[in-house]
Order: sequence, then structure tokens, then C-alpha cells
Amino acid sequence: MAGEPAAAGTTPGATSTSTVEGALAVLPGPRAEAPGLEHEWQRAVAAIGRATVIDLICHINPDGDALGSALAAGLALRSLGHRVRVSFGDDPQVIPESLSFLPGQELLVPAAEVPEVPELVLCFDVAAESRLGLLHAKAFAAPVLVVLDHHASNPGFGTHRLIDPTAPATAVLVDELLRRLGVPLDQQLATCLYTGVATDTGSFRYAATTPATHELAGRLLATGIRHDEISRQLWDTSSFGYLKVLAAALDRARYEPEQAGGRGLVWTWVPYQDLVLYGVTVEELEGLIDVLRRPAEAEVALVLKQDPDGTLRGSSRSRGTVDVAAVCAELGGGGHVYAAGFAAREDVPATMDRFRAALDRQG
Repeated sequence: MAGEPAAAGTTPGATSTSTVEGALAVLPGPRAEAPGLEHEWQRAVAAIGRATVIDLICHINPDGDALGSALAAGLALRSLGHRVRVSFGDDPQVIPESLSFLPGQELLVPAAEVPEVPELVLCFDVAAESRLGLLHAKAFAAPVLVVLDHHASNPGFGTHRLIDPTAPATAVLVDELLRRLGVPLDQQLATCLYTGVATDTGSFRYAATTPATHELAGRLLATGIRHDEISRQLWDTSSFGYLKVLAAALDRARYEPEQAGGRGLVWTWVPYQDLVLYGVTVEELEGLIDVLRRPAEAEVALVLKQDPDGTLRGSSRSRGTVDVAAVCAELGGGGHVYAAGFAAREDVPATMDRFRAALDRQG
């Protein structure tokens, strides 16, 4: 439940953080120290140190990396004596059931409670300004807007840009922020960070996973969190209604072998009426794309999910030969080479025509 410690991620008798750091000090860390970022880190940390009230925001419809990163940073800054608020630009704000275990949710406030001109804003995992939703104007009104992100498609907004496309998750940048602020890891922070890293690496299966990623995971596990229970909550728990929506979406799936330069496209869509009928939230559908991308015949997979206002939110995946970030950018979105998204106001046929045309231009 919101505001409760992550029972799923803790165990009694955990190893102390000082012991963990000492034991792992000889290993190369997954610190987010990409070339050219050192000056930005120094500027950002100095600005944070001067701030009294800090607003931390992540992208709309937050996933584990976005929300985990924001909550970890919020908990850390609160421990240093800052007044903090965590928010995202949806109304109403819905926390996916799969993320209900995350600690620090007592810090969450509605977007309306973020002041019109915040003192300092930390922005997490937001690949494009449009992903700020209702908080766009407020974020840009802040005299200091620190952007922590790992999307290659990020255009570079904000006054302080901690953007590292080589990082497998924004949570890696937050781990570096905590180190620079002198905040030691504890189980609550580790639960949030592990959730972020595990989410964006597909449980350490995606190509962005490196030895340094596993070293970070090792430090997080050494605090005593239960990674098995976290993983079960993230990927192996759903409502029965989700199974009904999944069945309907798979029945609606289409395979187009001529698309993506003959490498194949598989796609489906989920009308909002299905969510109402089976009592499912759009946030519960995050994992649908991972089911749809399985067919070996298709290089690209796409899921369109309909919001109550008719907006279609597209989630796309590539097996590696098509840059879906570039494809989605043509539709106003963005993301990673192998995983990207967009939002569209047209109907399904018009949106698919635009997606196919963008896919054709990528070869």
C-alpha cells in the first residue's frame, strides 16, 4: 500500500551498508560518469545543496524506473533535511498495482499541489517534454530544472542535464546522485533502485545490461532486499481481468510480414472499453508488449492502448535491426533503439498508417 515500507523487498538481519560498501569497494562501480557529465554533476549537486524545497517529478503513467528513481531520490533528500514532494503529471494519478510495494509513496502529491514556480525540480526518466503532462509548465517555470535520464532520444531540455544514454536505467543515475550526496544505501532506497534497474533491463535480459549493472544489483541485494519477491510483484502478479484483456488483445493481433523491410511487424490494440469491461487499468498493460514481441517471425512489435479520452499510447519493441526510437520520434514520441513509445490522437487505422510509413523510412 502507498506509504508503507516495502515488505516485499526487505528481510530481517540485513548486512549493514558500511559492510557492503567496504566489501565491494575494490570492484568497478556502475557509476554514471559518462564523459562530459562531471561539470553537470558538480553544478547539479551544488544547486540541490542550496535548495530548501525540492519537487521531484517523473513521466506520466510511470513505470518502475521512473517512479522508483523519483521515490529513491525523494527519500534520500528527505533524509538530508530537504522538504520534498514527488509527483507526476496525470489526473488522476494511478500507481500500478505492480508498483504498490515501493516505499516512499507518502511523498507523493497530486500535480495540482506542485507550485506554479517551484524552487528546484528534479526530473526523472522523461525522454520528451510531452511526457511531463500536467507538470510541463511548472517544471519549466522553475529556475533550476535538473534532468536525470538515460534515453538517447532526449532532446536535452532543462538547466542541468544529467543525460547518459549508456546507462541501462535512470536508477543508475540516481545511485550516482546518492553517492555524491553522501547518502548510504538502505533497504528502502535499494528497493526503489532495484525496481528501476530490473524494470528497464527486462530483469537483466536486455542488451544494455553490463557487468557494472550486475555490480550495482549486487550492492542493492547486499542490503537485504528480497529480489525474488520484488520480481514476483513486478512480472508474475496480475488480476484475472488482465488475463481477459490479454486474451482479447492477442485475438486481435495482426502479423504483417512485409513491414520493416520484410522483417515483419506484429501489432495489436486494446480499446478502452475492454479495460472498463474487465476492471483493468491501462497501467496494468505495461507487460503486454513483452508477450506480443515473442513471435520469431516479426522484427518489430507494437501495442496501442486507448485512454478514456481516445488517445492511443503506443509501445514498440525491436529485436535489434530497426531503430524504433527513430520511428516513434516521427510520431512525436521517443525512447531507446530497441524500446520506444508515442501518443496519437488519430484512430487506429490512421495511427497504423503513420507508424508503417515511419517504419518504411527506417528501412
